[in-house]
Amino acid sequence: MNIGVLGAGQLGRMLALAGYPLGNRFTFLDTTGNPSAGIGDVMVDTDQQHLTEFLSKVDLVTYEFEHLPVPLVQAIEEHKPVHPSSEAIRVCQNRAEEKALFDRLAIPTPAYRLVESAEALEAAVRELGTPVVAKSVTDGYDGKGQAVIKDPANAAEAWRSINHPRLIVEAFVDFVREVSIIAVRGRDGQVVFYPMAENLHVDGILRYSLAPMPDLDAAVQQTADEYIRALLDELDYVGVLTLELFQARDGSLLANEMAPRVHNSGHWTMDGAVTSQFENHLRAIQGLPLGDTAARMPSCMVNVIGQEGEPARLLEIEDAHLHRYGKGERPGRKLAHVNLMAPTHEALVEKVRACAALLPGAPAPRFSFE
Repeated sequence: MNIGVLGAGQLGRMLALAGYPLGNRFTFLDTTGNPSAGIGDVMVDTDQQHLTEFLSKVDLVTYEFEHLPVPLVQAIEEHKPVHPSSEAIRVCQNRAEEKALFDRLAIPTPAYRLVESAEALEAAVRELGTPVVAKSVTDGYDGKGQAVIKDPANAAEAWRSINHPRLIVEAFVDFVREVSIIAVRGRDGQVVFYPMAENLHVDGILRYSLAPMPDLDAAVQQTADEYIRALLDELDYVGVLTLELFQARDGSLLANEMAPRVHNSGHWTMDGAVTSQFENHLRAIQGLPLGDTAARMPSCMVNVIGQEGEPARLLEIEDAHLHRYGKGERPGRKLAHVNLMAPTHEALVEKVRACAALLPGAPAPRFSFE
């Protein structure tokens, strides 16, 4: 089966690497003019003049990036199966729609307000109390399109800096840690869940994801499973879905946002799980049986951001697996990741620290269970 992928970045690359053993072929449609997959058949189509040619080559379509024009995905759906659907993209790329879906399914979220002016933003800050985070309703990711406001007097400046006609304003949560749950839903409605991961972000960019967590109560994992299953079923979803959450001090979970695709916080599954998120996504969209999601042992993904370390030094670490994306170095750019595994969490954390010390600018890791 030839699978069409909207987008041609590292996530598409990793989908292809997981799909070749299954006999899949891949055609990427890049609408940015800056493809980096470096694998498969890449079509650059910045003016949407090559869609017919793309569709003639593929049997079904998926995507590696949700910030796509919804009309484009809807047009593709008229000719080829698209998984996940355009409805999943429509909801996930609009934070207001996303929060409305969470509310409808009784999935708790931080308190929030929607605002459409600097004056309304200031009023929301006063109502919710400081600090708050203001985010553009669309287009923002990896810390872009948002600002932390610590004083209502700074609302006008935040409005100008974000420069978007509609913002969502969220109250800060006194959380213990940021976590994510990744699940996969097949065409037949079967759902499998990966162990939750603890995620450490710096400046809005994910730096470390560790799974499974040694101190996670089984009831918390079950709650997360129920939340994401509700989303999967409501959207009649096929493929991998990621739900990012805050875990509060009382153990409760508050939904932050979701991503309708394979996700950075699931990269640990490439080496640390029985079946990777990438293979399971491909199994799901092709109607194949879903694979085992169990962790082989404690695992941690370390993102390589901006500048690469020396590969030979990184690979001297026992049970370290380096995945490079073939990108040029640039501040804030995701260049690669390292997956680390160890028989115990204590040994794993030692490896993570050793790995971080070899990466220029990598922040010191500090996990909630230490």
